[in-house]
Amino acid sequence: MRIAEIHVYRHDLPVLDGPYELALAEVRSVSTTLVELVADTGHVGWGETCPVGPTYAESHAAGAVAALSEMAPGLRGAEVLPIPLHRRMDGLLNGHNYAKAAVDIAAHDLLGKHLGVSVSDLLGGAVTDRVPSYYSTGVGPPDETARLAAEKRAEGYPRLQVKVGGRPVEEDIETIRKVWEAIRGSGMRLAVDGNRSLTTRDALRLSRECPDIPFIMEQPCNTIEDLQKIRSQVSHGIYMDENSTSLNTAITAAGTGLVDGFGMKVTRIGGLHPMRAFRDVCAARNLPHTCDDSWGGDIIAAACTHIGATVAPELLEGVWLAAPYIEGHYDPVNGIRAEGGYIERPQGPGLGVTPDAGLFGAPVASC
Repeated sequence: MRIAEIHVYRHDLPVLDGPYELALAEVRSVSTTLVELVADTGHVGWGETCPVGPTYAESHAAGAVAALSEMAPGLRGAEVLPIPLHRRMDGLLNGHNYAKAAVDIAAHDLLGKHLGVSVSDLLGGAVTDRVPSYYSTGVGPPDETARLAAEKRAEGYPRLQVKVGGRPVEEDIETIRKVWEAIRGSGMRLAVDGNRSLTTRDALRLSRECPDIPFIMEQPCNTIEDLQKIRSQVSHGIYMDENSTSLNTAITAAGTGLVDGFGMKVTRIGGLHPMRAFRDVCAARNLPHTCDDSWGGDIIAAACTHIGATVAPELLEGVWLAAPYIEGHYDPVNGIRAEGGYIERPQGPGLGVTPDAGLFGAPVASC
């Protein structure tokens, strides 16, 4: 089976009740990029990549379209198999993992439909049909964040991620303490995510002033060198997120003991094929991690859920969905959503979702 046609779409996703506040960004709307692969068999596969603006990571929406347009002519006729497809993409364009991920996800969807199996089967087999999710607060006032924490605890979420940074560290410490009071005794796990915004000074202070609260620090500072500096001085576990820009970097961080886990994005690492390898590295080093992405709709949500379903339960920190923050679904019947803090693994061949292509308008590029 080979790629016969490639179509690229852009689609805007406004944020409900926005903006969603990050330490270094304010998200009011995101532009997602969708890839439709048509095989010479007539099967169709869908992929998606959705950077959160141009400052969150080394990616942006216009860059995704440009990268996909650059690769598309050279991908026609390529085999729909992960290893040769990635080699072909790497031979056409250096870097730009986030754009290549959309092709990778579409290829997995296509291959699953062709073989009549789910994407999680292609990734080694699901160990659960009920995948844990987690809720992520924006950077907000301490009392409001604590209210949200109590609400999500009542809904059944097994994990909460609290965003911090971009303000005096005293306010972050107050927020963490009030959130802990709201979830104490529930068994809900807590992550404090600085989105690389904290100085090493403030990261150390945050940990030292909350020694009694069991949370992990997710990407508190901007660089790997910052993480190395604070590693031996904090009393909380450190997870790497934005710094894990490639499988190679993740392997180095895992192998050197720099981190205690990861917040991993499928599109950052290049798609489901490298994500599978990352999962196995984490299993070998006994490192917990998430399986999620920056933003996006049902396609990326389905991809994250499928890979999350294959992770050993004791190592899966959860799958984050943008669904609670955006309106509607690409697939009104099988759209991916969290209910009671968990996501039902999509059924059927491929990703298990069939987007309504009419939502996306005309392609911005075709080959």
